[in-house]
Amino acid sequence: MICSGPGGKEEYIMKRKRIIGIMVVTLLLAAMVTGCSKYRSKYFAVGFAHTNTSGTALMSFYKFDGRMVFTLKNKQDGVIEYNGELMKGSLTVYYDCDGSKVELFKLSAGESVNSKLENLPKGEMYIIVDTDGECENGDIEFRVKKK
Repeated sequence: MICSGPGGKEEYIMKRKRIIGIMVVTLLLAAMVTGCSKYRSKYFAVGFAHTNTSGTALMSFYKFDGRMVFTLKNKQDGVIEYNGELMKGSLTVYYDCDGSKVELFKLSAGESVNSKLENLPKGEMYIIVDTDGECENGDIEFRVKKK
């Protein structure tokens, strides 16, 4: 620490406070930009492809074990059309558009689903895919539609 000259120690302390303040603001901005999601994806997968836009979400895999989270944006009185199939294993799909996680459907080995969820409120919606152990050869797709 260099404290020579008039106001050396006070100047040093002020610089440190400024640097700490800048670091705190930078961390807060970084947290806001990256977002803090309520749900997190965590999985092991082989031959896995997925995409997520504001209006569509899909995943296709050879092997998948874990959780995949998608975020969609609903329009007022929105409709989510979904379909999926699974050759081996079992999984459960949930949705959350108002702060509570609700089961949407379950898939077990050899099953498929093709349906829709209607009258959704406007805003962000989470789709959560949870497996019960390892699943094989699966495809799941979600699309936001106007009513």
